[in-house]
Amino acid sequence: MYKYTDQEILLALETLGQEFPRLNWDFRPDPASGSGELVSYWLGESSEEVMVNVFKGNFIQEPFHRQDFFFIHFAYQESYETLSAKHHSRICVPEGSCYIGQPYSGYAARRASDMECIIIGILIRRDTFIREYLQSLSADTAMLRFFLEPQKNRYSEEFLYFTIPGDSPVWKLLGLIVWEYANKTEHTQKIIKPMVMALSMYISSEYKQQRLAVQEVLEDRIVQYIEANSDTVTLASAAAHFGYHPVYLSKLLPKKTGRTFSEILLASRMRRAKLLLNQTDLPIEKIADMLGYGNSSNFYKAFRCYFGMSPRAYGKSGKESIGSPRLEDESLTE
Repeated sequence: MYKYTDQEILLALETLGQEFPRLNWDFRPDPASGSGELVSYWLGESSEEVMVNVFKGNFIQEPFHRQDFFFIHFAYQESYETLSAKHHSRICVPEGSCYIGQPYSGYAARRASDMECIIIGILIRRDTFIREYLQSLSADTAMLRFFLEPQKNRYSEEFLYFTIPGDSPVWKLLGLIVWEYANKTEHTQKIIKPMVMALSMYISSEYKQQRLAVQEVLEDRIVQYIEANSDTVTLASAAAHFGYHPVYLSKLLPKKTGRTFSEILLASRMRRAKLLLNQTDLPIEKIADMLGYGNSSNFYKAFRCYFGMSPRAYGKSGKESIGSPRLEDESLTE
């Protein structure tokens, strides 16, 4: 298998860095906001669903703006600062970190230094992300809520920001994506879309691991694991993951959490079901598959038993009149 050399990656970064000032930086007031806030619209070609841009330099001072796409920014070399609308935050993004922004979240990159900085941006059209990437990233309820929030609230203020270890496959894959985009062919979109999917899954996995690492209590870690793997997890697989016998877990969870394994799993699936029904137009059969149900009839039955109405009826009711769940812990509700 051909391996891209470091020199080729550097040349690709240089190529995209030279193109950066010539991108379609169209900052326009958004009439829907009523406030005159600036919005940056899609920077790529109209035929592109995923694109890559690279800032390579010493100084950048973007106007504070919102954008109509998902983006992942990597501090590839040196650090930079970003302004966020949430709490008027000014954040330092150190080398080796990534910053994930939702559509219409506030953002502005800032950098002024004698040292050259490299920021790599992966941009994904909103509809493309929901249609093609969402299912693979939906196992983690926190990530699912983050990516679906823009469907509900046009001017959400959330972002994700964390460091990626230097030995993570993310960096090698990112280099391949940059090289491919800098050397475009008619097949580039077909090549980089699955690569960006894999990149997103690696990032999601790292995010989940870092969140789980702060959990110190065993039962909390087990619940987090069930949440993160609710489409495939079983009592036996959860027990094996933590090195216990299934009978031990079946007794530990009710004692420590007040809920059985099945109740925790069902609550997790139903929360995800509500998010998907509320904020996407995915078919119910697709949602059932994403939640881990072998067939949609089992999903219908579980949803009706849990909420007192079918998922189809819930969709037709305006998605606001759903009753209180019978088993869900208040601490886990949205």
